[in-house]
Amino acid sequence: MMSDASNIFSRKNDHIRINLNEDVRSGAATGFSDFTLQHCALPEISLKEISTKTTFLGKDYDFPFLISSMTGGTKEGAIINENVARAAEARGVGMGLGSQRAVLEQESVAHTFSLRKFAPTIPIYANIGAVQLNYGVSSDDCLRLVDMVEANGLIFHLNPLQEALQPEGDTNFTDLLSKIEAVCKRSSSPVIVKEVGWGISAEVAQALISAGVSAIDVAGSGGTSWSQVEMFRAKDEHQKQIAADFRDWGLPTAYALYSLKNSKFT
Repeated sequence: MMSDASNIFSRKNDHIRINLNEDVRSGAATGFSDFTLQHCALPEISLKEISTKTTFLGKDYDFPFLISSMTGGTKEGAIINENVARAAEARGVGMGLGSQRAVLEQESVAHTFSLRKFAPTIPIYANIGAVQLNYGVSSDDCLRLVDMVEANGLIFHLNPLQEALQPEGDTNFTDLLSKIEAVCKRSSSPVIVKEVGWGISAEVAQALISAGVSAIDVAGSGGTSWSQVEMFRAKDEHQKQIAADFRDWGLPTAYALYSLKNSKFT
């Protein structure tokens, strides 16, 4: 039987291989096609005055764009991360790291997430699955992950459906909100919470903001479907069919954004 660390590395390699070679697109729409941007025939501004620069969580961006968390922990992941970091640095945009759980299992893979030599100035965010707070990951561990990669903050990713579809998934989702809150209270840098492709509702967002989270990435449906990824990893037809049934699942990204934008958070 493989160790927990070996399981993690094998799974990460599976994820890279499947995303590169299989059709893992969500069957659900993003919802953006249902919206039309209002045209302004009298803008009253010179095109030369328009700037794409912005500030997010206290950090400057040349363009309002953050490359979301993807991978790391393996040789292939290290190559992907280096290339993404170089591109982000060249364009002055932010970057989220893939889950650093592998580092907590085997610190020798920390270099696959250490990107400051390729991206010395851009915002970089550490990352761990929130569910791992129920599987031995402490607040100290979370803060250590940030320091380890000289990050500007921490991302907790939420992926209950993906975990439920994995034979080796971690499926104890109890009391995670209070544990996220505990990390927020101790962290001197921003804490972001993101989904991985099924969206965050206004109700969940309200709870997270009340817990002290600085920003939310709704990461709704319409892009990569991690249920499809897990379908390709499944070992038998029963598992494959269950995963396939969730291809259309999720809150469309545009509607999740609209819902949060029009909610009054306290």
